[in-house]
Amino acid sequence: MTPIKILVVLLALSNVGYFLWARGIGQPEDAASATSAVPPLKLASEAPQAVRAASDGTNAGGAPDPATGPAVTRCVSIGPFRDVSEAAHAASTLRGGGYDPRQRVVEGEVWAGVWVYLPLPPNRAAADQLAAKLRAGGIDDALEMPGPADGSVMSLGLYSEQRRAQARVAQAQALGFNPAIADRKRTGTLYWIDIDLKPSDASIDPADLQGEAGRINRLEVQACAQAAVVQP
Repeated sequence: MTPIKILVVLLALSNVGYFLWARGIGQPEDAASATSAVPPLKLASEAPQAVRAASDGTNAGGAPDPATGPAVTRCVSIGPFRDVSEAAHAASTLRGGGYDPRQRVVEGEVWAGVWVYLPLPPNRAAADQLAAKLRAGGIDDALEMPGPADGSVMSLGLYSEQRRAQARVAQAQALGFNPAIADRKRTGTLYWIDIDLKPSDASIDPADLQGEAGRINRLEVQACAQAAVVQP
């Protein structure tokens, strides 16, 4: 074979080799598989919702995940209690329920009891007759005093127990009178108890913190004050 023919054959072979390389036939198998294993890039908004939830601490519904989301403390105040013994009883009950009660003291108005009274007649003679009739009927502790509005009334008693107030009302009705009742308040030292609710709590029922059986406690549940004086 002449040199010219040899050169032509070499050129033809080199063209065939370049063609095969360009078509990828000559690429190594490992390189091709590595390229195909790389996932395409996606924007964060294109990611599945479950993946986004795991990254930002929320569940699939968009709500904070209890396992990873921030814990929110819900503080409520229960009161007012009229004295230390009532507050101590409530604190003991709450502590037994797994709470950490914190007592604080404030000055203000507190419910003192149910007041039973009779309107006082306009003239002195009629007022004396009323008092005499009450004493004769067994109500010997009636006392004339300023009423809830202008004028005086005949007080038949102040009661912290519902049954005692109703018994006095019934006693006066048996004598032919129709007594009125009203809430009575006093100003003084009040006791409040602050607690942090559990995650499963909707609220606290004040009825669960009643002291003596039958005693009326007008308790409230409200959000904790921003600035509280905490007592040990």
